[in-house]
Amino acid sequence: MPATSAMAGKLAANLPTNLAWPSRRYILAAAALTLVSFSFFFSLRSLRSPPQNQYFIHPSSSSTASTEGRNAAVYHFPEIFLASYTEMEKRFKVYIYPDGDSNTYYQTPRKLTGKYASEGYFFQNIRESKFLTEEPDRADLFFIPISCHKMRGKGISYENMTKIVQNYVEGLIRKYPYWNRTLGADHFLVTCHDVGVRAFEGLPYLIKNSIRVVCSPSYNVGYIPHKDVALPQVLQPFPLPAGGNDVVNRTILGFWAGHRNSKIRVILARLWENDTELAISNNRISRAIGELIYQKQFYRSKFCICPGGSQVNSARIVDSIHYGCVPVILSDYYDLPFNDILDWRKFALILREKDVYQLKSILKSISDEEFVTLHKGLVEVQKHFEWHSPPIPFDAFHMVMHELWLRHQVVKY
Repeated sequence: MPATSAMAGKLAANLPTNLAWPSRRYILAAAALTLVSFSFFFSLRSLRSPPQNQYFIHPSSSSTASTEGRNAAVYHFPEIFLASYTEMEKRFKVYIYPDGDSNTYYQTPRKLTGKYASEGYFFQNIRESKFLTEEPDRADLFFIPISCHKMRGKGISYENMTKIVQNYVEGLIRKYPYWNRTLGADHFLVTCHDVGVRAFEGLPYLIKNSIRVVCSPSYNVGYIPHKDVALPQVLQPFPLPAGGNDVVNRTILGFWAGHRNSKIRVILARLWENDTELAISNNRISRAIGELIYQKQFYRSKFCICPGGSQVNSARIVDSIHYGCVPVILSDYYDLPFNDILDWRKFALILREKDVYQLKSILKSISDEEFVTLHKGLVEVQKHFEWHSPPIPFDAFHMVMHELWLRHQVVKY
C-alpha cells in the first residue's frame, strides 16, 4: 500500500499541464481520496495497536522523502501531502455568503483571545487569504459565516442562538441555489465553543451533509470523523522563553491538571495524584495565577497527559505541542487534529484508557534517545498548530484549509 500511495503522490505532482481539466480533476480527486483512505487506515491503526517497542515507533520505519526540507517522518505520506497542498494553493476557492449584519455575529469574529479564538482566527484568515472568491460559480466550497462564539459573547441564550442559526441558514437556502445542488455537501461552518455545535442541532440536514469544522465536538451530537474536521484550539500566545524547547530542564516525568469530568480522569487522579515522579492534580491550575505556574509545568515536564473527557479534543493537546511537552493521548479514541496528514505516533504517545494503571512504567520505559526523537518530531509540527494574522504557509489555518480541500471533491450528493 505505501507503494500505491507513493505512485499517487508522483502522479498528482507531475500531471501534464495540457491535460484536459475534467481528466485532471478526476485524477486529483483520486489522489486526494487515496490520501484520505490510506491516512485514515493508518491513523486508526496507530490508535488501535501499539507501535514498535510497544509504545514508540522510530522514524526510520517510515518514509524518509523530503518535504521542502521538513522532517518527512511526521507525515503519513509526505509526497502526497505536498502535492495535494500545492494543488490546493493553486486552485482552492471558497465563497462566503454576504448576508448578515457584519456589526453583529455575522461575517466578523469575536476578538482573537482565549482558548476559543480559533473560530475568530479562521473568520479573519479566510478574508486575508487568496482562497476567497466573490464569484460563487468558481467556488469549491461555500462558507456559512455565522459566529456562535460571538453570539455567546453577546449573551444570547442557547435557545435563541439555535433559532437565529436556523433562520439564517434556511434563509440562505431559500435565497441562493447553491445548497440544493449538493444538499449542502459543499458547504461548511466553523465553530469553536461547544455551544456552537449545539446551536446547529436544529438543522439535522446540515449536520448530516455539510462539513463542520469544530474545536470540541462531542460524538453524541453527530460528529462524523471522515466528514467533519477537528479544529485545533488556539493557545494564548505566550512566547517561548530561551531554551523553551530544550529537553535538559524537563525533570518531571508526567504532568496533568484538570477537572474530573470523565471516568478516565477520575481514575488518573485517584491512581497518581500522590506520586512523587508524576505531577498529577485533580484541580485545574489557572493560567493566570502566580508566575505562569501552568505554563512552567509544561516546560518542566517530559510528557503531558491528555486524558479523554467529554469532548473529542481539548486545548491541553495544543498546549503540550506549543510548550514542547510530548502529549500522551490517554483515550480509546480521539479524533486528533490533522490526523489524516500527521503521524501522531512520531511526536506523541497513543495509549488506551486501560493503560492508565501502568502509566508510570510506560513513561519510564521510553529511553532518553526515544524521548529526544519524539521531542524533535514535536518541535517539527509546532508550526502546524500556530495561528497567524495574516496566515502563513503550513500554519493552522492552511492545515484546516487542506482538510477542507481533501473533503470538497470526495463526497457529493
